Amino acid sequence: MIFQNVVDAIGHTPLVRLRMDVDPSVQVYAKLELQNLFAMKDRVARHVILEARRLGVLRPGAPIVESSSGTMALGVALVGTALGHPVHVVTDPRIDPVTLAKLRALGCQVHVVDRMSSQGWQGARLERLHELLDGLPGAFFPEQYRNPDNPGAYRSLAGELLGDLTSFDVLVGAVGTGGSLCGSARALRRALPELRVVGVDCVGSVLFGQPDVPTRLQGGLGNSLQPANLDRRQIDEVHWLNDREAFGATRDLAREQQIFGGNTSGSVYQVLKDVARRAEPGTRIVGIFPDRGDRYAQTVYDDEWAADRLHELDAAERPRSIDPGEVAVSWSRTDDVPGTNDERYLLFLEANTSGTGVLALGVARRMGLRPVLLTDRPDRYRGLADTDCEVLVCETHDLPALRSLVQGRFRREQLAGVTTTSDFYTVLAAELADWLGLPGNPPAAVAACRNKALLREALRDSGIRQPRFVAVTDPARTAAAVGEVGLPCVVKPADDSGSNAVLLCATVEEAKAHVETVLGMRLNVRGMPTARCALVEEYLRGAEFSVEVFGESTGNRCLGITEKRVTAGPYFVELGHVFPADLPADQATEMVDAVLRALAAVGMAHGATHTEVRLTPSGPAIIEINPRPAGGMIPELYRLATGSNLLAAQLAAAVGEPTRLSSTTAGYAGIEFLVAPRPGTLRGTAGGAEIERLDGVEQVTVTASPGTSVRPPRNGYDRLGYVIATGSSRAEVVRRIHAAVDQVQLLVDEDRPDAFSDATSLAPAPAH
Repeated sequence: MIFQNVVDAIGHTPLVRLRMDVDPSVQVYAKLELQNLFAMKDRVARHVILEARRLGVLRPGAPIVESSSGTMALGVALVGTALGHPVHVVTDPRIDPVTLAKLRALGCQVHVVDRMSSQGWQGARLERLHELLDGLPGAFFPEQYRNPDNPGAYRSLAGELLGDLTSFDVLVGAVGTGGSLCGSARALRRALPELRVVGVDCVGSVLFGQPDVPTRLQGGLGNSLQPANLDRRQIDEVHWLNDREAFGATRDLAREQQIFGGNTSGSVYQVLKDVARRAEPGTRIVGIFPDRGDRYAQTVYDDEWAADRLHELDAAERPRSIDPGEVAVSWSRTDDVPGTNDERYLLFLEANTSGTGVLALGVARRMGLRPVLLTDRPDRYRGLADTDCEVLVCETHDLPALRSLVQGRFRREQLAGVTTTSDFYTVLAAELADWLGLPGNPPAAVAACRNKALLREALRDSGIRQPRFVAVTDPARTAAAVGEVGLPCVVKPADDSGSNAVLLCATVEEAKAHVETVLGMRLNVRGMPTARCALVEEYLRGAEFSVEVFGESTGNRCLGITEKRVTAGPYFVELGHVFPADLPADQATEMVDAVLRALAAVGMAHGATHTEVRLTPSGPAIIEINPRPAGGMIPELYRLATGSNLLAAQLAAAVGEPTRLSSTTAGYAGIEFLVAPRPGTLRGTAGGAEIERLDGVEQVTVTASPGTSVRPPRNGYDRLGYVIATGSSRAEVVRRIHAAVDQVQLLVDEDRPDAFSDATSLAPAPAH
């Protein structure tokens, strides 16, 4: 295998089967991470540094400062210097001469602290590191203890294991920063949900509730601090070894398996043997061996050194099971991993303003989760103060700022999921979830749905029926685009929401003017930069529907089809829905099949999606895929018709919990939106005081406040409220909605010099 540079050579480490005196059907493998250029932390250094460069957090040529007494220092030195960054390493007197020589040979500046702080050597190193950061403007600190890119780096290791073995039953690894074992386990469990994970710690480490013994001799595992990256929920069993046991096992590894490893590899080897002895026939076990033994030649592998320092310690042949709170002094184990019952937080990256967003915060609380809203403007959410939700104010369109906030505020094991109920933040939410290794769709899949130009390309490449289209970024291309798709055509932004700026154009001149309007929109309603791309699309005639799908571990599943009523043009605004749609079985099957193929084409497979479809004479055509639950209160219609809560299921999916959703309906539910019949100012509402007492009427809501400027709808933001009703048939639902809407009066003052007050009864167009 030939690599373009030394950084690309990181990873691709061998997997070897170990010889064990156990049932021959029990297979035990060692992943030789010690075969990286320096050691396992090469993976972390590469991923952390490349991500920092991608996000602009680390500028070309800027210094990198890291705290490490071992392999992380070498990894940062390797990657940092190879990419042209000055590297400063803060370490302590425990650093071995071999590592020190390697660091200096690579051109690093090494800073050795001379005494422990109250938090041991790690605490002293961090104090010195922050002094350096203050004196080095623009310097980057990888923060291996709390940066989620540390565990994220081990997705590549997990991928290599799955590529070599396809499946296995137990993973054994050492725990230091929490990165390697927790990151590998989290990634592996997506493919191997029943995987058992065994953590290896050392006596005198605080990671799993033991008292700190700063004078312990083992390096590369254990800690005097609680790293934010440690996620004890990922670990099913913990072992502790004292120095004598760990160093003896390291020498056993060399003698018995011909693997010259460091004490971390030796500790994992010792635990592997115990796990293998207890394993059921046919079990496959993998251990991660992080480090080579060259830097331990004068310590662990030196008889005189070992005899002088370890003679007072007892060495157990087998682990002893200990109870919570009991102190381990020699090889011990427990299946009762401490720290796994802490509160779990669900992060909401902004929300929609239709009411569903704030409602979701309360749903999360009822699920036993702690909701946290990340927002740049809390005042936009009516009712937020009543939710008992933690609110973090931040720049929510800035991914590095979001990552920095989350990294500084939460320990990894506290975070259960990331979600949003707003179209505009679905990609950023997917980026955050992916960074943290939390459940969700791939960011690229979500981005392909949000940017309709990317969606069109993906569907075209997969041969899925959709409108003819041209993506236009230069107004001069408009006439040619119209020539390709024909007239009339639809012109719309590639990445807006709520039917905003979607226009049916009858002439080339109208299309040119609207393309210029779209390309001139630099910011969306949330103040985020737009894609500056207009889609010129074929106008498809036919009834409009949406297909509600939910992605689960078994695949995407259709929950039902919603019948939609949309304004005829030139604007396209949803005026009403009925769920479920009454469709012939063959048409419904064809529509669902088209949607499932479209979702597969973009890679959406987790949680709710809402796909809009036109039923044309040639069959169903995909208009757009929304990477979220349906808006327009469709989840409420679904709940009323099936008894299942789609919002709760979406939040459960966000935290990796089972969902219980029904595709069986007990009736029908519909919604009609309230819209202004003319431009003006809403003075208030009148009439219909007894509306909610009408048969089947479930909700009557006015969302617009008096004083709001109103107009006949041009986008979803022009809707002023809604009425929801249920019934045993579609016809009954439509009849009940109209009976309710007929009693709603919107008091609109017209915007004319001679305006007069007028109480206008809404006359809804026929719902279907």
